[in-house]
Amino acid sequence: MSDARLIQRLEPKGLRLAPSQVFGRIRLVPVLRDEVRGDLRFARRDYSDAVSVVSLEGPLTGRGLKYVSYIPHGMVVSWTHRQTDAVFGTRLQAPEGKRVKVGPVPVRLLHRMVHREDRNQLRMLPLHLAMEGFLALHFGGPDIAWAEYSRAALSHGLSPRVEGVVPGWASTALDGALRTFEVHENQVGMLLFNADELLSAFIVAHPDDYRLLHRTLLEDFYGDLLLQYGYLMEAPELGLSLDAKRVSSVEDLRTEVARMRADWAAFHGFMAGGLFGVEVTSRKVYEAGPFLLQHFHTSLLPSEENHLGEAIVSPDGTLEYLKTYRLSAAQTRRAYLLQRLATSGWNLDDAAEEFGSTRQDLVLRLHNAGFGYLLKDHVLEEARRSKARGS
Repeated sequence: MSDARLIQRLEPKGLRLAPSQVFGRIRLVPVLRDEVRGDLRFARRDYSDAVSVVSLEGPLTGRGLKYVSYIPHGMVVSWTHRQTDAVFGTRLQAPEGKRVKVGPVPVRLLHRMVHREDRNQLRMLPLHLAMEGFLALHFGGPDIAWAEYSRAALSHGLSPRVEGVVPGWASTALDGALRTFEVHENQVGMLLFNADELLSAFIVAHPDDYRLLHRTLLEDFYGDLLLQYGYLMEAPELGLSLDAKRVSSVEDLRTEVARMRADWAAFHGFMAGGLFGVEVTSRKVYEAGPFLLQHFHTSLLPSEENHLGEAIVSPDGTLEYLKTYRLSAAQTRRAYLLQRLATSGWNLDDAAEEFGSTRQDLVLRLHNAGFGYLLKDHVLEEARRSKARGS
């Protein structure tokens, strides 16, 4: 039986958007929460190691197979049935797992993306949870021993599966934006745009926790769009004005300011329309008391804007935590290609017919997407010769 709390359409319930703040080509849209529950808190845990290796218990698990990435920080989540303070103290800085050296590089072994540490406390690796779910899509490869696939593909699937990302500190504009603007009193999150393209959303449950985690946006990873539009010096200012004809008293002024703020929120919601309001595919990861942690992705259609992420929703559907990653066009094409192949039972002829192309074109498409290692050499060579004859 499916959990009713699994997100089917991402909605910013319980949140409102403030006017944006612009620094060069970076636009930050503060996310505010007027009603704070106080029984779900987030805190940061630092990892000073250059590389972390995560031992998994899921689709990526195999003999000697791990998830390897730069993981600068983790997040500690705590929940109770009453008001609670953020989890501070030595537990946040305590070593976790084995720490070894590979040459000059320190490497830490973490156990699972989500690890329960106490009765009401959970350690998670923000965004890596969603990325691992993305990498696990159809990771097993062909489930039928079609003659076209290599022995390695039939034995090990898509191992290794690799995706490239961009760290936040690679953008001086993002660093400048986070240093320049103050955090609002009720701010619990941020929508991040580059040249008015939505890159990421980050939302937590409590304003105090967001203040502590605000600078971690520099340590997160983003898609290629973070570094694109480099010659576009700045995003345009989006201005709204009060209608002086409607203002004849202090109460009228309050009404006009409220209307202007509502218009700002509606417009920024429209700018984030590729994420909020769209249908998503989600999967349960962990049940934390009354809260459900899940990861999700959007349609993966190449013609649409696509995001993956993780979220925590409360029993009434309020969005308590959200962290998202904007897929690049190339990442979307790879995911869509795998999705359609899996739907066709990994049969190349059936998949080619569904794509409206030839078998040879599909083989070359797989190769160009980085999946050529799934196919036998003679299958690739035959497709190249056929393409050369056709040209």
